[in-house]
Amino acid sequence: MAAQPVLPAEMRFAVLGSGSEGNALVVQVNQSRVLLDCGFSLSETLARLARLGLQAEQLDGIVVTHEHGDHISGVARLARKFNLPVWLTHGTLRTQNAAFAELAITEINPHLPFAIGDVRVQPYPVPHDAAEPVQFVFGDGVRKLGVLTDAGSSTPHIEATLNGCHALVLECNHDARMLAEGDYHFRLKQRVGGRYGHLNNADAAALLGRLDNSRLQHIVAAHLSRKNNDVDLVVEALSGVAGCAPEQIAVATQEQGLDWREIV
Repeated sequence: MAAQPVLPAEMRFAVLGSGSEGNALVVQVNQSRVLLDCGFSLSETLARLARLGLQAEQLDGIVVTHEHGDHISGVARLARKFNLPVWLTHGTLRTQNAAFAELAITEINPHLPFAIGDVRVQPYPVPHDAAEPVQFVFGDGVRKLGVLTDAGSSTPHIEATLNGCHALVLECNHDARMLAEGDYHFRLKQRVGGRYGHLNNADAAALLGRLDNSRLQHIVAAHLSRKNNDVDLVVEALSGVAGCAPEQIAVATQEQGLDWREIV
């Protein structure tokens, strides 16, 4: 009989906050902890980490998706104060050369995996209006957490990368009708709803429906717009495609984020 893989003691994740006012997520494998993005002030980041029972000194590093302020504004200050290394693409770094001076920086290839302690990290490129944006799949060699926010549309490569995940954090930024009928300026509506903007509920649900979800334990809706979305619409869209009860869809909020979720 073939030997079964030995699972690490622990793999879990939590969201510090998600939305246009600030984003951050932490993933832990055993005693390795990686922060994905940091769009909060230093004091707010520390408070949100404490809410999860963490201190910044326990982090092993920060990975960055792209240079928009709600994802990157707090990275340099946190990294400098606590001597944390940072991983990001060359395009993203090019927009932050002055702010990131003298930090421990590693430029990543958007297609090549790397590791931070016990956390395996697979970046992948996404269509978004930034210099060289990526999103990430985190794993331990057996289990996978896929994260997709800040993408205006899906691609075959995105879907191939997210296939077979055990947990998925998926952008459901807006309801297309609410955005169209809302008070955003026309150009902002075009940007948000465009191919390089943000996923709407229907497109996020359609993407979810095209994935291999046979191992999926957690579905987390993220990056919801305050003005152009509604939690009930999000939950209805995702649960309908996933074939699960509405209460099985978690929502990462701007204020509270999402408490720890264990991947077994």
